[in-house]
Amino acid sequence: MTQETVKQDEVAPHPVETDFELGQHNISPFGLDIHNPVFLISGLSIVAFVLVTLMFQEGATDFFGWLRPFLTSTFDWFFLSAANIFVLLCVFLLISPLGSIRLGGDDAKPDYGYVGWFAMLFAAGMGIGLMFFGVSEPMSHFASSMGGVAEEAGARTDWAPLGAAAGDVEAARDLGMAASIFHWALHPWAIYAVVALSLAFFTYNRGLPLTLRSAFYPLLGERIWGWWGHTIDILAVFATLFGLATSLGFGTEQALAGLNYLFGWGTGNGAKVILIAAITGLALISVIRGLDGGVKVLSEVNIGLAALLLLFVFLVGPTADIFATIFSGGAAYVTNFIPLSMPFGREDVNFSQGWTSFYWAWWISWSPFVGMFIARVSRGRTVREFIFCVIVIPSVISVFWMGAFGGTAISQVVADAAAPVKDAALELKLFEMLKPLPLAGITSFLGIILVLVFFVTSSDSGSLVIDTITAGGKTDAPVSQRVFWCTFEGIVAATLLLVGGAGALTALQAMAVSTGFPFTIVLLAMCVSLLIGLNQSRKLSK
Repeated sequence: MTQETVKQDEVAPHPVETDFELGQHNISPFGLDIHNPVFLISGLSIVAFVLVTLMFQEGATDFFGWLRPFLTSTFDWFFLSAANIFVLLCVFLLISPLGSIRLGGDDAKPDYGYVGWFAMLFAAGMGIGLMFFGVSEPMSHFASSMGGVAEEAGARTDWAPLGAAAGDVEAARDLGMAASIFHWALHPWAIYAVVALSLAFFTYNRGLPLTLRSAFYPLLGERIWGWWGHTIDILAVFATLFGLATSLGFGTEQALAGLNYLFGWGTGNGAKVILIAAITGLALISVIRGLDGGVKVLSEVNIGLAALLLLFVFLVGPTADIFATIFSGGAAYVTNFIPLSMPFGREDVNFSQGWTSFYWAWWISWSPFVGMFIARVSRGRTVREFIFCVIVIPSVISVFWMGAFGGTAISQVVADAAAPVKDAALELKLFEMLKPLPLAGITSFLGIILVLVFFVTSSDSGSLVIDTITAGGKTDAPVSQRVFWCTFEGIVAATLLLVGGAGALTALQAMAVSTGFPFTIVLLAMCVSLLIGLNQSRKLSK
């Protein structure tokens, strides 16, 4: 058992001896180095969840079909209020003197350059989601009561509090884009930033393990090494694996739909087995190569391909409409930021409950995964630099992405009400949008490659995060352990897709959202803990 001492200028007001590596719980069967309570409880619980879901598919579908709308409708005010708090905290840290604190100490140097760092955090945070929803969500808000064109002249839509008159195509486009930007810009990245900054600060500046429990040392003290800490880490494993499997489900469906669209490969069980096996194999190669040789390289390749596809759509698509959509939609987002964020007194319950609270719960359930991965690669940045790069830059990129892809699709529908992209399945909307453009076969294939590589980087980085949590915060656990988690993720995703079908995926998505509810409470407490730690650090540095 190793013992280390928290330094005088760290989170405790006096030296405290703590078993940072949690040695009494580490066991090493088959060359593994696992944090026993977290590994066993989370692993067995997830296996039990999968088995019960597959054995009682109809009952599970009914239960989770009830659970998700219950949580998002009953606690919509809670999710919206919490997300606003995360944004306000990040704004405060961006402009306050606390922003000058450097992660890792005053002499710390960044481990990665801006290109590699940004590529990794963006690939982990939003990759598959933007590929799947980049076309479909702006179109949904444009065509629905959230800004769509009503059939009866003079009618008002659910966007009435924001001033959208039915029949006004430009207003519908702008407010549809504003809603999409709202869901993919500041708020989700603020959620990720709170978790990532907390983990990075308490790991690199306080010498605590890189695991969720460490962020609560100012509030819980040495109790983080007991069942309080175990519970936090187990919830983090649940959220990470369920959120990851849900995203991989979206990626599989979109990639298969694209391959079938181009080559007629089919979307049956055989195609799913081949695709999941191939992706898991690539993820295993990336895992074996390590962070620098695996995730970093693939993330840089993917961000380059994504930039190429984005530039192509800008140049050959309706360029004027795209720029108009970006700027007018962005202006509508800024203008309506407060009404969109308002947690009380809303008339547009479909938007606030069916969309926003669902998204915020989903982002929060993803936050342990994305936050821990971002923290892992962010040593050496100042708090201000970290907040700006993690929130502002990805938000701007998301605005341009939604404006280019969603704006192009909307322009196609405005020009031709019978455009194929209008009624295409969600997983096919990207390819139907690309079809009228030049080189459609090449760009559609490039879109499939992007989905697959985002799939691989998500699986690899997810394995890295779960491995770190279940190893008690260690970042140098045996490669065989990461291989185990990567393989386990592939098996779980394949089992649910093949055996459980749509019902299992519905249950999985509902489970991912349900983990967001308790984690919202965890994140709010984390905000308090982070402020205490940063203030102590600034006082002691004077």
